[in-house]
Amino acid sequence: MDKFKRFFFKSGLLLLLGSLLLTASAQTALAFQVGIPLDRALVYSGSESSNPRDYDPATTYSSGDKLVFSGLVSLDPHLNLTPDIAETWEVNSDRTVYTFHIRQNAKFHDGRDVTAQDFIFSWERALSPALQSDTALTYLGDIVGAREVSAGTATSISGLKALDAKTLQVTIDAPKPYFIMKLTYPTAFVVDQANVAKGENWFRQPNGTGPYKLTAWESGEYILYEANADFYLGAPSIPYVVTKLFAGDDVRLFESGDIDVAGVGLYSVERMLDPTEPLHANLVTGVDLCTSYVVFDTTRPPFDDVNVRKAFSMAFDRQQYIDVVLRGLALPAIGPFPPGLPGFNYDLKGLPYDPAQARELLKQSKYGGAAGLPEIVYTNSGVGSSVSGNVAALAEMWQQNLGVKIKIENLDYNFYYQQIFAGNHGQIFDGGWCADYPDPENFADVLYHSGSAQNSGNYSNPELDTLLEQARVEPDVTKRIALYQQAEQIIVNDAPALYTVHSLSYQLVKPYVKGFTFTPVSIPLERYLWLEGK
Repeated sequence: MDKFKRFFFKSGLLLLLGSLLLTASAQTALAFQVGIPLDRALVYSGSESSNPRDYDPATTYSSGDKLVFSGLVSLDPHLNLTPDIAETWEVNSDRTVYTFHIRQNAKFHDGRDVTAQDFIFSWERALSPALQSDTALTYLGDIVGAREVSAGTATSISGLKALDAKTLQVTIDAPKPYFIMKLTYPTAFVVDQANVAKGENWFRQPNGTGPYKLTAWESGEYILYEANADFYLGAPSIPYVVTKLFAGDDVRLFESGDIDVAGVGLYSVERMLDPTEPLHANLVTGVDLCTSYVVFDTTRPPFDDVNVRKAFSMAFDRQQYIDVVLRGLALPAIGPFPPGLPGFNYDLKGLPYDPAQARELLKQSKYGGAAGLPEIVYTNSGVGSSVSGNVAALAEMWQQNLGVKIKIENLDYNFYYQQIFAGNHGQIFDGGWCADYPDPENFADVLYHSGSAQNSGNYSNPELDTLLEQARVEPDVTKRIALYQQAEQIIVNDAPALYTVHSLSYQLVKPYVKGFTFTPVSIPLERYLWLEGK
């Protein structure tokens, strides 16, 4: 109300009424378009991908659609592991056999019961060579027989058994305390066999199990979700969720009342942090469990030489990058673990900004200095020949401090990670990782073990591999954390990546959206929310 009072006194009643009428008109138009009362809907803005693999839980590179799909377990808003489709489970004495009991009332959206066999089908499908998922082994590869299915030497996962229609037994290859958290990632979600057999665009009419049903999808316009009245954990309080596609700037849409939750872009953050700003009261902030970095392909010259990798890292002025490119709105990253992650080490020794030492390292490399380097190609996601500010800053620093020039190539952002995993990239490429679950294994092992599918820079260090394999099965939490901190220091010293920043989150949330909390890991938050007074 304070915002409108100031607007009234500054601009007069007619302008105020005009603004209100425009807002009401936009809301009425959207309500007419989607055919629902918007006072009963949670409205976002968003975009859509032209890559079908982004929408399949088995192949997605992101957090997936956790409104429509679900799995055996989930994370709650406080990142505690919580039962989902599995009501209960037991683990045997050596911690390698999990027995999950599927809820009797767990059903697909069409009313069919969810069974243990549905999970077996879903996981075997995810691992099948035909699907070519880049993520399946990362999250399901600990199950006995999973790697054989992925390699095409078996058609069924030997470590999975349906003891009866509602009981699934899962045997893993070693006692790994983090294994069950991997099942919160979409790759482990259940899909309906008949649904996925309908063709490449089956996901536009998905028969999921989650708290919401996808009931309408108009490309370029909106996606409409309706609460699943038969959801096994109880129907969500908010009847509808709407995503307006390509609608414009989030902050502008939030100000006009077109959306209820908005991400705050870099150039609007300072305004929202100002206590005198009317929208400041709507601001929710937090530190993401994310690390941004630049990947060096360690198998391609010149980054097959550790001295070159260190030189490029030490020629990067992290603080200047944050101050100028990111307007001071990020935390410096010197290693892969973000603040807030168990195992984050305040005493980690990063590679400092030292241009003189960087040039000396380049001379000590087998390339003998900048003049001996081959052409270096930096791959980024983008359109045409445009160069993003972060890449331009890096290239300028490397040229200024090392005397090297970088050729920049853009890949279609819809297919960027698919191309990266296929190896279609230069010697350097943009990377980043956000925690799927709050455990250091999700960073150190997943990104840097030589056998990991997510090790896109092809980095290999036998000493690190041994350490990570030891940490996988270490039952003592303190010892396990110490092993991961030791592993992180080895990774930093080997410089398989240049770590840039840990991102901060800024969101605007309408006061009538109740129960909202910042979560640094993606969860199906909508089922915990309700609307009051919209």
